[in-house]
Amino acid sequence: MRKPFPWKRAGYIALGALAIYVIVGVILAGRDTPPLPPSQTGITLAGGQVRGNRIATKAWSFDYATAQLSADGTTGTVEGVKDGIVYKHGKPHLRISAERVSLDTQALNFTAVGKVHVELIGDPAHRSFDTDLVTWTNGAKLLRMDHPSYVHSDGQTLKIDGVTIDFGTNKVHINKIDGAFVAPSP
Repeated sequence: MRKPFPWKRAGYIALGALAIYVIVGVILAGRDTPPLPPSQTGITLAGGQVRGNRIATKAWSFDYATAQLSADGTTGTVEGVKDGIVYKHGKPHLRISAERVSLDTQALNFTAVGKVHVELIGDPAHRSFDTDLVTWTNGAKLLRMDHPSYVHSDGQTLKIDGVTIDFGTNKVHINKIDGAFVAPSP
């Protein structure tokens, strides 16, 4: 007579083997881990030019001493801006120099801080502004100087609390004025 096959014992052996396989797999899973990808370190550039372009129309460009850009190049800080240009309808309209410019290359916005000088290119009255904070919002075409600023025109200087220039409508909003200014007669 034959003995019946011990199914119960075979089940326990199979279950034990599966448990050992899972435990050994978990223990060995941490071995030979692939190296982590490199960190998202920024890009440092020295001497050159950073340009912001929107399709084929130039928004601005900066000549700089050093630049620190994010790993994906969408944001950055540019130091020692000597010759920055803001374009209006594809033509150079403003020249900017600043100690530091923080920029957003996707929205084409920037903020200039430190000793900032802005001058109108090709202006017969030679108008320029000196301040310590300038903000350019490309989507709205607004140049804002929210801190006290000095306006220079034909040898005259006027202190103002702030100014907003709307490039879309060609309107200039000047906050509180301090000083005298002689306007040429028409």
